[in-house]
Amino acid sequence: MAIDDAWGLIVFSVLLAAAQVIAGGDGAGWDALAHGARELGGAVVLGALVGVPAAYLTGRLRPGEPTQAEALGVVLLAGGIAIWLELSFLLTAMIVGAIVANLAKHHERPFREIEHIEWPFMVLFFILAGASLHVERLAAIGWIGAVYIALRAAGLVLGAYVGGRAGGAEARVRRWMGLAIMPQAGVALGMALVAGNAFPDLRDTVLPLVIGSTVVFELAGPALTRLAILRAGEARGTGGGAA
Repeated sequence: MAIDDAWGLIVFSVLLAAAQVIAGGDGAGWDALAHGARELGGAVVLGALVGVPAAYLTGRLRPGEPTQAEALGVVLLAGGIAIWLELSFLLTAMIVGAIVANLAKHHERPFREIEHIEWPFMVLFFILAGASLHVERLAAIGWIGAVYIALRAAGLVLGAYVGGRAGGAEARVRRWMGLAIMPQAGVALGMALVAGNAFPDLRDTVLPLVIGSTVVFELAGPALTRLAILRAGEARGTGGGAA
């Protein structure tokens, strides 16, 4: 899922820049494309510049784990600089987290302390996202939402099958993996907010579309994930599962 989110952010940044090129005409459009490339590449560089020192410095105050203060400090530092430089703060944060998790060998659970206080921020994030949902707009974009949900589901099932086949996964795993990753939440909402800010005229269409589909996938996702785990034989005590 982390790899999926990373690639999603990269492709999103490229397509957002391409959309700005199409919407802005020749001159302004290519400026938007250059800005998109700078935003994407700059986020990777900034994530590395913050993440590498953080990986070796965190966890030194107390053996075993970093404190909540330094973990939050790294997150806020990376996000603040990214916003100040007009870079992708979503991708910057993901690069920082990946680097710290893989390079911080001096403690076993880097940034685990931040998990104890993440839920208030998650609740606030979803409340603010929900506050952007105008219910009356759902009827106007009903068919677009249905197509979006169908295409996303088909893409996940097909992509998981093709990726599983390329990676040598068992047939029963690649057949059901797509259903197991149907839930959709934070990253999609974050990208929707960024897209809404980039195209204010489409904000009232993009946000209801993504938020509404998120509700659908979050309600149906757990049941589909359970079904996939059982059918793939990954549940404890199920044996080989159904083929």
